Amino acid sequence: MNTHTIESILPHTRPMILIDELIRYDDSSARCGVTITKHSNFYDQHTQSVPSHVGIEYMAQTIAAYANANQIDNGDDVAIGFLVSSRKYKMHTSKFKLDCTLTIDVEKLYSEPNGLSAFECIIKNDESVVVEAKINVFQPQNPEQFLAEQL
Repeated sequence: MNTHTIESILPHTRPMILIDELIRYDDSSARCGVTITKHSNFYDQHTQSVPSHVGIEYMAQTIAAYANANQIDNGDDVAIGFLVSSRKYKMHTSKFKLDCTLTIDVEKLYSEPNGLSAFECIIKNDESVVVEAKINVFQPQNPEQFLAEQL
């Protein structure tokens, strides 16, 4: 059972927290949810929707929720990670319409000791898959040091 609020497990602050809740998670997967409202980031008043390419960030934030919920459960702190790449990003819709509720499922395919991981990700509206992708992420041991070394 999930006892973590989304604000406690994502290394973002509003308004850049795009997903609403962590529904469930375990050692290898997670599910988050988001309902599209007029107040959703990237909501377009003209089309009354959010473009479906925003789904990549829904997936990335679900991966972060998964990783950080597990880290907290193991006594560690919330840490930042980096979206490295996406493979086979397939959109079966061009937009997420007002009032639709999406579920975002991520499943870890593998994780390397250096912090690189890959996830199979899908976004569903009701039971229909609307977006799917493989997402590669990187979570270094010391993110602050890593960022300082990149400058």
